[in-house]
Amino acid sequence: MRVVVTRPKHSGLRTAQRLIALGHNPVLLPLTEPVHNTAAAKLALAEPHSALAVTSAEAVAAMAALGATLEPHLHTRLFTVGKATADAARQHGFTRVQTSGAGGAELADLIATECRGLADPKNPLLYLAGLPRAPAFEQHLTANGIPWRVAQCYAMTPVLQDAVELQCLLLAQRADAILLYSFETARTFFGLPLATENTQAFAGTRFLCLSTHVAEAIPGRFCSQVAVAQTPDEAALFALL
Repeated sequence: MRVVVTRPKHSGLRTAQRLIALGHNPVLLPLTEPVHNTAAAKLALAEPHSALAVTSAEAVAAMAALGATLEPHLHTRLFTVGKATADAARQHGFTRVQTSGAGGAELADLIATECRGLADPKNPLLYLAGLPRAPAFEQHLTANGIPWRVAQCYAMTPVLQDAVELQCLLLAQRADAILLYSFETARTFFGLPLATENTQAFAGTRFLCLSTHVAEAIPGRFCSQVAVAQTPDEAALFALL
């Protein structure tokens, strides 16, 4: 299958290797790239906190760039969304990792269950986050009465795509599937002129989404072509191919 990968280049290359091993033909189409703010992560970690939370592996990467400065925090309880982010945290030395198999709202509920005795406003949960991000995690933390503060330690910035290059990637040979990992990436993709002006080029294409939230960014005219992974991880996404 010809599979378009919309992840940032550094992670998209890893995805492409996995797809090749499965016998697919990957096409890289990075639409965003992360910009890490390691200084913000360092300042936030220096403040009192009871536990850590991340909803993306990019936050783990921003912390990992701290090197030895991160070592005192590696035994702090860390809550993550998805197996890939949990694995990245463990690879960088975190020893007390708990993960939600669903999204941000479910992670907040897990934290509420695990941290009832830690609800101290002077020692809040530290959420290492990025921009843009979905509001569900923070909303559910508040609804569950969990004191928290947020540190913006990365931002996803758009990657400008050359129109001729896109023409070759998306229209010269029809894609069997397009992998969509985030709401913002999906929204960016369907905002491209080629996606809005050449809808027939995607008549036989399936749009495979990491979560229901990602799928919400897909225009209704494509709803019959959308499939959502059972859990927010790449293995579940590949299972849809």
